Amino acid sequence: MKQTRRALVLFAHGARDPRWAEPFQRLQSAVQMQSPELTVALAFLELMSPRLPELLPALIADGIEEITIVPVFLGQGGHVRRDLPVLVDELKTLYPDVSFRIAGAVGEDAQVLQAMATYCLGTLE
Repeated sequence: MKQTRRALVLFAHGARDPRWAEPFQRLQSAVQMQSPELTVALAFLELMSPRLPELLPALIADGIEEITIVPVFLGQGGHVRRDLPVLVDELKTLYPDVSFRIAGAVGEDAQVLQAMATYCLGTLE
C-alpha cells in the first residue's frame, strides 16, 4: 500500500534582517530531527525567501500530497486569519491534487504558552 507523502511547513512572517530567521531555522531543524520521515520546510509571508508559493513547486516535485501549514506566530492576527487562508486558497487552485491544512498559530497552544511562561519566570533567577 502506497504511503501518502506529507510535509509540515513552518510559516513565519519574514523580516529584512536575515538573522531574524535563525530561530525559525533552528525550529525547522529540531522538528526534522524528531521526524526524519517527514518533509519539514520553512516558508515566509513576506520579505524573506522562500515565500509559500515559491516553496510549493519543490514539494510537489518531491511527491508531497498532504501539506500542513503551521503559522509560527504568537497569535491569530490578520496575517493568520485573513492573508494565509487567501494564499492557501490560491495554492489549492494551482495544486488541486494536494491536500492543505492550516493549523492554529503556535502561540495559541497551551503547552507553548506554558513553556514561554516558564522561560519568562526563569529570567528572574
